[in-house]
Amino acid sequence: MNVKNNKRRKESRAKIEAVFLDLIQEKELNQISVSEICKKSGLNRTTFYANYVDIYDLADTIRKTLEENYFYNYFEPKQNHDFFLKLFHHIKENQLLYKTYFKLGYDSNYKIIGYSEELAFKHFNNKFIEYHCEFFRSGITAIIKMWLNNGCKETPEEICEIINSEYNKRTL
Repeated sequence: MNVKNNKRRKESRAKIEAVFLDLIQEKELNQISVSEICKKSGLNRTTFYANYVDIYDLADTIRKTLEENYFYNYFEPKQNHDFFLKLFHHIKENQLLYKTYFKLGYDSNYKIIGYSEELAFKHFNNKFIEYHCEFFRSGITAIIKMWLNNGCKETPEEICEIINSEYNKRTL
């Protein structure tokens, strides 16, 4: 019986997702096949389709897991030095997951980084807030992507220092 949260099902999903995470680093989403995932995970297609509708459903499931289990529950929604330091430590410890998130193009939703409109009002006298927020989110996202692409060689503290130097007269 294929009960939703039984041990065998969890193990199958974990294998499928692990293979997918490896493959997505090398290929584009549309180049990955269910057959390839099944072959590399040692599972049959029936098992795959018992868990996912298709490759896109698998990718979306991974996105949801990242957002729900990592982004929403792991971080407090405050934009300050401690928040960013905690985020950068988490990124360094979970590089593959974040690379996957960005590779799948989910960063355009800005689920990882938001900019407090309250801070924006304070710093920019209530002018062009949407533009300032977008500039901030895009800049942080670009720094994270660059850091990931370079293998997270810098420490989380150094990345915080880089960001703080860009916002040197403002409180994050």
